[in-house]
Amino acid sequence: MGFNAFDHFMFSYGSIIIGIVFFLVISVFVFIIVTGISQWTKNNNSPKLTVPAEVITKRTKTSGGNGDSSASTWYYVTFQVESGDRMELGVRGNEFGMLAEGDVGMLTFQGTRYLEFERIQLHGPS
Repeated sequence: MGFNAFDHFMFSYGSIIIGIVFFLVISVFVFIIVTGISQWTKNNNSPKLTVPAEVITKRTKTSGGNGDSSASTWYYVTFQVESGDRMELGVRGNEFGMLAEGDVGMLTFQGTRYLEFERIQLHGPS
């Protein structure tokens, strides 16, 4: 069997489809990198703020862990500030474990970057 017009047609479109998929995959990676660098720069240019806040809720997000791969866990805490606005910030695992819903204290953050939460000791009746 020889190389006929149909085979040439399929080869041409197959190459085009592979090129398009390759371009889309590369575009997604570039977009993710540019978005990450943009957020990092924006955070660095934001002022460091310390405000009274309350821990409203905590959540985790886990991915991976299939077969021989290890799982990754991200930790998030939602804080409510005096104005009633809420913000969810990513925190380190050790910080996540030390915070409890209802904790009140001083939240320090820079843009979308969590820096510290210093709990205020509420003195109840002895």
